[in-house]
Amino acid sequence: MSPVQEPTPELLADPYESFMHHHLQYYGYFRDEEKTAESSSLASRERRPKSSYSLLEQESGGSDRNSLQDNRKKLICSLMLEAALLKSKQLLFNHLEGPGVPCLREPRGLFAVPTSRGPLQAPRWPVECEVIKEQIQHIEWVPSEPEPFYQSTGNEPAPLIVGKEKGTVVYHIKPVAKGSYFTCSRVGGARGPITSPAISLEGPEDTTLLFESRFESGNLQKAVRVGPYEYELTLRMDLYTNKHTQWFYFQVRNTRKGITYRFSIVNLMKPKSLYSMGMKPLLYSQRDAQTHGVGWRREGGNIRYYRCSSEEGQAMYCLTWTACFPHDHDTCYFAHFYPYTFSDLQRYLLAVVSDPVRSQYCKLRVLCSSLAGNTVYLLTITSPSQNPAATAAKKAVVLSARVHPGETNGSWVMRGFLDFILSDSPDAQLLRELFIFKVVPMLNPDGVIVGNYRCSLAGRDLNRNYQTILKESFPCIWHTRSMIQRVLEEREVLLYCDFHGHSRKNNVFMYGCNNKSAPSQWLHERIFPLMLSKNAPDKFSFHSCKFKVQKSKEGTGRIVMWRMGIPNSYTMESTFSGSTLGRKSDSHFTSEDLKSLGYHICDTLLDFCDPDRTKFLQCLSELQELLQHQIHQKLKDLGRGQDSDGAWSDISLSDIESSTSGSNSSQSDGLPAHLLSMAEKFHQKKKKRLRTRKERNELHQKYALSQGLTCQDKTLVAGERRLGSPTCRTHQPVSAVKDSSGKQGRTPEAGLISDLQRRKPNARQEKLPGRSTLAHSASTVGASPSRSVWWGPEQPTVTLLLSRNLFRRPQVPGQSVPVGSPKLKQSQSQHLLPPRRVTWSLLELQPPCMEPERRKSPSWPQ
Repeated sequence: MSPVQEPTPELLADPYESFMHHHLQYYGYFRDEEKTAESSSLASRERRPKSSYSLLEQESGGSDRNSLQDNRKKLICSLMLEAALLKSKQLLFNHLEGPGVPCLREPRGLFAVPTSRGPLQAPRWPVECEVIKEQIQHIEWVPSEPEPFYQSTGNEPAPLIVGKEKGTVVYHIKPVAKGSYFTCSRVGGARGPITSPAISLEGPEDTTLLFESRFESGNLQKAVRVGPYEYELTLRMDLYTNKHTQWFYFQVRNTRKGITYRFSIVNLMKPKSLYSMGMKPLLYSQRDAQTHGVGWRREGGNIRYYRCSSEEGQAMYCLTWTACFPHDHDTCYFAHFYPYTFSDLQRYLLAVVSDPVRSQYCKLRVLCSSLAGNTVYLLTITSPSQNPAATAAKKAVVLSARVHPGETNGSWVMRGFLDFILSDSPDAQLLRELFIFKVVPMLNPDGVIVGNYRCSLAGRDLNRNYQTILKESFPCIWHTRSMIQRVLEEREVLLYCDFHGHSRKNNVFMYGCNNKSAPSQWLHERIFPLMLSKNAPDKFSFHSCKFKVQKSKEGTGRIVMWRMGIPNSYTMESTFSGSTLGRKSDSHFTSEDLKSLGYHICDTLLDFCDPDRTKFLQCLSELQELLQHQIHQKLKDLGRGQDSDGAWSDISLSDIESSTSGSNSSQSDGLPAHLLSMAEKFHQKKKKRLRTRKERNELHQKYALSQGLTCQDKTLVAGERRLGSPTCRTHQPVSAVKDSSGKQGRTPEAGLISDLQRRKPNARQEKLPGRSTLAHSASTVGASPSRSVWWGPEQPTVTLLLSRNLFRRPQVPGQSVPVGSPKLKQSQSQHLLPPRRVTWSLLELQPPCMEPERRKSPSWPQ
C-alpha cells in the first residue's frame, strides 16, 4: 500500500482545516511533502473514482423521465455522503488496481506508547528544573561474591558541620522558592541555556571534584569543599516541600586514584537509618563499566550516622563516609540504592512490545497522564482464552510499584516479576492461564524523574491519598483506584500488592490487614506471607510482618483496597540494605536478589491457589499455634494466668501486635500544594498593627482616668461581699442597722473593715518599704490578675490596685515583685507593669485619689 499524501492548503476549503494544516506544518509535519503535493494531488484526482454526480448522469442518460425524481434523491444523498467523506482526514484510498477503495486511516495514539518504530517518550520536567542533555545509563552487573555489611568500630569520626562560611561552594543549583507549587512542564525542563553550577578548574593539577545531578532521579543541591579532600553535601528536598531527604544520586568527575575522600550529607531527616546497622553507599565507575563490565558496587569506610544540627525546629542528621576512586580523571556516581529511572522503564517496555512472542499475552496500555504529562503505563498479562466463559472465570491479580519515587527497590522486584511471568516457563504459562494480571510498574513517574524521595509534584505523599476525589491533582492514584474498581465489578481480585522500600529494617516483609469481620477468613490474610517466607527463607522475614490497621494509614493503597473488598491486600517492603537470614546473613542485597523476589511471588501464588489444600491448611495450623503462643506470652507479661482452654481467638490481634514502622507522612497529607496555597490566602487574616509604647501608655492613662471618674459617680452598695468583682463599685456610708429584734448590728462596711484588720501582712509585703502596714486581702475579695485590694489600718479606706496592662516586662534583679494575688502564677506576675492605686474612703466617703505616674521608671517602684 503506497502512502497517500496529505492535501495541500489550497485544497482545504474549510478555514479551520487550513489553519490546522499550517499549524502542523510549522511544527515539522508535511514539510517533506510540499514539493510533491501538487503532482500527488493530480495523480490522486486522476486515480480517484468518478464522482457520484457523473455516475448518476451516465446511469440516468437512458432512463425514463418517470425515474428522474428518484434519481435526484439519490444524487442529493450521495453528494452529502461524499462531502462528509472528503472533509474527513481519516479516509484513505488504495490505488493498487482500478478505482480506489476507501478505508480508514489507523488512528494516531493519544499518548506515546513505546513502539519499535519510534523513539522513547522524552521525560517532561517542571519548568523550574534545569536538565543537562547527557543521557545517563548504567550497565547491570552482579558481584561474584556477597558484599558484607560494614562493621562499625565505634571510633568513627563525626565531623563538625562547617558550611559555606568556612568552605568553598563548588556546586550549587537554585532551589525552588518556598511556598511555590507546580504550574507547568516541558521536555528538557527550564527554557534557555544551561547554567554552570560548578566552579571551573584552574588547571590539570587542580584536584577539586566536579559534581552534577541535573539528570533523571538526581537530587544533589549543593556541595561545599571544607578540606583538600572533604566535601559537605546538601540534598534537594522533595520538590515543592520542605522535607523528605533520604534518597541521593549524583555524579562526581575529576577523581584521583589512591586518595581517601570524605563525603558528608548534612540534611537527612530520619532519626534512624540502616547506615547505623552496616549499610554502605553504592559506587559506579564509568571506566570500570566500559573496560571491565563492572557496575554498581558497595563502597565506603568510616561510616557514621549521627545528629548534627537543627533547623526551624527540625532535627538534621548527617551521614559521613570515606571512599577511594579506582581511576584518575574518572566519572563516578554515588547512590543510595540501585537507580531505576523512567527511561529505564520505557526501554524495558519497548523490548517487551517489540518481542513478537511476549507481546501476544502482554498488552501495553496508557492508564493516564501524570501531573507533568508523563505517561503512567498499565500492563495486562494473560493468555488468550478459548471462549468468553473461560475469560470471565479468571481471577485478577493487581501489582504496582514506585508510588514512592525514591524506593527503587520496588522497580527491581517488579522487573523480576515481569521477567518471569512473561517467560516461557511452565509455571508462568500456568499463571497466565489462571489469572489476569493488572500491573502498574511506575505509579509516580514525575517524582522519579525529578529525584524525589516520597512525594509527587503535588507536594504530597500519594500513598496517603488513595481515598482522594481530586482527579486533577492526583491523577495516577485516582485512575489506579478506578481501574481496580472496574476490575472488581467484573471478577474477583485475589491479590493486591504494592512494592515499597524500607530505610530502617533489614530483610523483606509485608504489611497486611486483619480480617476481623469474617470468622471463616480468620488468619487467612497471613497465609500468603508465611508461604513466601518458606519459599525465600534467606530474604523474607515473616516475623517482621504486621497486620494492624492503623487510623493514620487509612489513605494507603493497602487499606483502601482491603476496604474495597480485596482481603489479601499487602504492602511489600524491601530493605535498602540486606539480609540477616540464612546464607545471605549480614550481606547486602543486589539487584538480582530483588529480581528473584519477583519469581518467588509467582511461585507462592501457585502454592496459595493449589487445588491440593495441604500446604494451605498446614500454614493455617502453624499460624494458629504461633498466635496462641504470642497470646500466652502477652498474658504472662501482664501477670495474668494462662488459660489454654479459653477462647483465645476472641482476643484482639491488635493487643499483641505493634504498629507498622513505616515513615511518618502526616505532614505530607492533605490538599496538594497549589490548593493549600490558595486556601491559606483565602483564610489569611490581616495582622493587627502593634502599637508603640507611647501609644499604649496614652491609652492606659485614658482608661485609668475614665475608671476613676466612673468610680466617683457610683454609690456604695450595701452588703457587697467582693470588692474585687469585675465591676468596680464605691460604697456610701451606711448607719448602724437594726434588726427585727431592735438590736443594733454593725454595718457591712464595719464587718469588712474588721475582717481586713485581722489579716496580717505576709513576708513579701513586709519587705516593701512604705507598705509594712498594708495587709493583702486578695484571698478575701477575689483577686484577679488585673486588680488587687489593699487596706490601710490607720485610715479606714480601701485601695484598689488597677493593673495598667498585662504585657510582660523584664524583672530588674534585686527588686521585689508588687504584691498581688497568691493565686497568680509566677510566669504571669513577674513581668507586669506597676499597678495604679485608687483609694476610696469607706467611712468618710473621700474622693478617689491616685498615685503619681511612674511610667518613666524602668524598675519596680520602691
